[in-house]
Amino acid sequence: MTQAILAAVVLTLNEAQHIQACVESLAWADKVVVVDSHSSDDTRRLAKEAGADVVERTFENYAQQRNAALAAVSADWVMFVDADERATPALAQEVLTVVATGSRSGWWIPRHNHIFGHRMRATGWYPDYQLRLMRRETAHYDEDRHVHELVVIDGETGHLTHPLIHYNYETLRHFFVKQRRYLDYDVDVLMASGAAPRLHTPLAQGLRHVWWRFVTLQGWRDTVWGLLLSGLMGYYEMVKYLRVRRALRSTHCSGSASQGSDG
Repeated sequence: MTQAILAAVVLTLNEAQHIQACVESLAWADKVVVVDSHSSDDTRRLAKEAGADVVERTFENYAQQRNAALAAVSADWVMFVDADERATPALAQEVLTVVATGSRSGWWIPRHNHIFGHRMRATGWYPDYQLRLMRRETAHYDEDRHVHELVVIDGETGHLTHPLIHYNYETLRHFFVKQRRYLDYDVDVLMASGAAPRLHTPLAQGLRHVWWRFVTLQGWRDTVWGLLLSGLMGYYEMVKYLRVRRALRSTHCSGSASQGSDG
């Protein structure tokens, strides 16, 4: 029986800070492939020096980039890893074991998220399962989901025990930059769903989100970090609904003005 080939795939754009350590943590895979979106820093050079094959592809959205990687990589199994993540030896052994047995078509991997220097134990950031290990021929990404990608697996999936290490938000500035990047997409999703928030909805949704993270998801276990992050995520939930209200109000005002000019 021919041994299954496992490729670890990393999508990058200006990840010189992380890429070398990431690739080195994946050296146990049969191949490591970096799909780079024309970085302007040393990402490609550092990836090659660390032992990765580098492919350049213009970025459109995450789902299309991952689908392109699945199509381009010659491997039976693909494990997607972000540049700011690291695979531990324990995870490597577990991945190699399940790939060898081939008992599932995909595997969810938990993550230890390090945020502001603290390893999160709850607050929605642990176990934080991600469907990252997949039999290549059975998997594809939903291209209607441009961020927070959704992978579709033809077959059964399982859950691994050992986590990826994720060096998530390093500073408050880093957090704000990433949240603003997600905000436009989340607002578009709400608008497309027909959401029509009332005057009280933004505040109510923000408070609900704080409660959900700090109480329901046991953010209190992360002490001050859990409280801080619950508050920050609640704030962005409030901003999201405020932006939807403003967009709807603007559309309504434009429509009223148009009708008035026709009359």
